[in-house]
Amino acid sequence: MDANIMDQTKPAIPTLGRYAQLDRVQWPHDMRNLSVEQLKQLAEELRSETIDTVSTTGGHLGASLGVVELTVALHAVFDTPADRVIWDVGHQTYPHKILTGRRDRIRTLRQPGGLSGFTRRSESEYDPFGAAHSSTSISAGLGMAVAHHLRAEEDPSYRERNVIAVIGDGSISAGMAYEAMNNASHCGPGAERLIVVLNDNEMSIAPPVGAMSSYLSRLMSSRKFLNLRELAAKMAKRLPGRLERTAKKADEYARGIMTGGTLFEELGFYYVGPVDGHDMNQLVHILRNLRDAEDVGPVLLHVITEKGHGYSPAESAGDKYHAVSKFNVVTGEQKKGPSGPPSYTSVFAKELVRQAATDDRIVTITAAMPSGTGLDKFAKAYPDRFFDVGIAEQHAVTFAAGMATEGLRPFCAIYSTFLQRAYDQVMHDVVLQKLPVRFAIDRAGLVGADGATHAGSFDIAYLGCLPGITLMAPSDELELLNMTATAIAFDEGPLGLRYPRGAGLGLALPEAGQIIEIGRGRIVREMARQSGPEQGGIAILSLGPRLADALKAADMLAAQGLSPTVADARFAKPLDTALIEQLARNHAVLITIEEGSVGGFGSFVMTHLAKTGLLDRVRFRPMTLPDRFIDHNSQEAQYHEAGLDAVAITNTALDALGVGISMTQPLLKTANGPKS
Repeated sequence: MDANIMDQTKPAIPTLGRYAQLDRVQWPHDMRNLSVEQLKQLAEELRSETIDTVSTTGGHLGASLGVVELTVALHAVFDTPADRVIWDVGHQTYPHKILTGRRDRIRTLRQPGGLSGFTRRSESEYDPFGAAHSSTSISAGLGMAVAHHLRAEEDPSYRERNVIAVIGDGSISAGMAYEAMNNASHCGPGAERLIVVLNDNEMSIAPPVGAMSSYLSRLMSSRKFLNLRELAAKMAKRLPGRLERTAKKADEYARGIMTGGTLFEELGFYYVGPVDGHDMNQLVHILRNLRDAEDVGPVLLHVITEKGHGYSPAESAGDKYHAVSKFNVVTGEQKKGPSGPPSYTSVFAKELVRQAATDDRIVTITAAMPSGTGLDKFAKAYPDRFFDVGIAEQHAVTFAAGMATEGLRPFCAIYSTFLQRAYDQVMHDVVLQKLPVRFAIDRAGLVGADGATHAGSFDIAYLGCLPGITLMAPSDELELLNMTATAIAFDEGPLGLRYPRGAGLGLALPEAGQIIEIGRGRIVREMARQSGPEQGGIAILSLGPRLADALKAADMLAAQGLSPTVADARFAKPLDTALIEQLARNHAVLITIEEGSVGGFGSFVMTHLAKTGLLDRVRFRPMTLPDRFIDHNSQEAQYHEAGLDAVAITNTALDALGVGISMTQPLLKTANGPKS
């Protein structure tokens, strides 16, 4: 038999034939005629398929397992994709992807060239809004609902759509979510088709209270109850103004007493809940009632779910298997890679904890990422000086600014990609006032499987343009240890310390970090005597962890008789202008390299060279991330794609010299380690 024919007949889905209901569902319209009992079975099979998938790919498992029933119910009740379902953040959408025509590709999740770990508009029409940062769904959903209404007014044949925004209890803590809800009640008729589903998976507001809660939720979403409220509202309007307002308040507070929804009612939402998010019977009936309701205004449906639901290893784990590596489905045991050097995050956290023992002015702030930033260790050692403000980066920054005004030494630890959300606060509340807030900028540079949404590509550019900020980037874990100690001692103004995701180089670390001079770089390798065509030779000035690849490139160039000078800038701001001028005067080619976008360190260096006239005498070549987003892959592959690896550095140098040699792969010889 022809090999191509065999490939076509081979099932692309390894579990095909295992699930009676799931195998019949390729698209949501295949679910519309299923009974509630069939939907329950479908949910169980979908949960099993999700577990099997993530066991082979890794990823965000706990959140996906928590919304299996909700996902099934939403697609069974609403006319997706015409009706829009927006998933806040998007890390809980693996079941959604399986039900929306992507089951045959689900095992490419977060793999090179495969499905994104989040929603993505270019991936499917069932992903109406791309997201991987939190708290955006209500704003986007409200915009869609209003747009549908405006289109319907212009075109009578256009059917207004339901818009459902699913947002977690953590995400709804952010100010943007409340800004959207506050605006929804004033957006006019279009907002009436907006349904916000509050996915409360931490029992943080109120758990369901049994049969009575179920009965009340279904009652308040029913047509009879809604008609009764409409009748009461019409009668109230015939009363004098003061009595009408009193009647409206009485209705709202009576429902608030029963359900805990007074806050949302005050924001203009019709509140339904709390509802058991794993009870398919409740979900389907309530969602149908809300789908068919008219003129009740925007709705908030409060759903209680459990992260990791239905998979005992996840249910019993402290983090509910929020993010996992590949694992054994039967035991839940995650596959661990070989032990290696400590991560940059852990090196930073360890030094901070050590110094806090003798400096009670050190305080730490994180925005819902204690373990991701390493501050969980600080919280355990010094709980009174640790503050998790929830998903509220703007508040975190200004909160830290307030602490700094009173003489504390605040460390605001936020991923580079999330710090973007607080840019105005960084500029106005910290930098403008010259307050000594220390920004520990984790996940700087490319981040691997989380892709472009989580990449720390822009912080050098967006922070480096601010007057008076100090911006450091360690080339290895030893440098990070020293820079952490330096940041603690630096009280002259705002400071950013950016470091990458992943492990260090395995360097030996002393017990304590040493303070380094602000704005001073270092020569790591001196240029050897040149035997090539250029007497001036090559200088490579690296900012951050690209130094390791710069040293590999130096070995490759040395093999061609072009051994370069390699320097570690250490600081993007203030620049070590003496070092830059020395390199420019004594070399024919000057290359800068950084793990950041155009407009960052290379631009700062080029501006200085232009102002001093040195740009006229040196062939300057800045190497940055390309002016596009880099898709998910391994970090090594991403930097190769970005043209920031040793081969790319070597070829940039050779091209600048006009030497007709092109390298395609690095030499086997390893680079010497950096000199302190």
